[in-house]
Amino acid sequence: MFGPFRASFVPQGGLLWKIPWRMSSRQKYRQRKRLQEVDHTIELLTKSLAETNQTCKAIEKLNDPAVFPKESEMAAKDKYTIFSRHSKGYRKGLHKVPKWTKVSHRVNPENF
Repeated sequence: MFGPFRASFVPQGGLLWKIPWRMSSRQKYRQRKRLQEVDHTIELLTKSLAETNQTCKAIEKLNDPAVFPKESEMAAKDKYTIFSRHSKGYRKGLHKVPKWTKVSHRVNPENF
């Protein structure tokens, strides 16, 4: 209980729910692949709509680089971090956002 094998104090970090402060190279690799898959899906939808002479405002909006840039056009800072007004430097690692693998975060405020 009081020796070297005592349980860690949870409010001081504990062993539960520890998240490293930066993403691993494997996490970054998988994040890039996810972004590329989304780009590929948008490209396929655009082509198929063009073949049938149809349009969709949502897909057109996603093709605008100012609204939804492609993975190759994004800076590394935007691929792996996200704006957070509570964090020091106004950025935090994308892996600290809940469900970061399910939601596509691409646009951050300018100058941050």
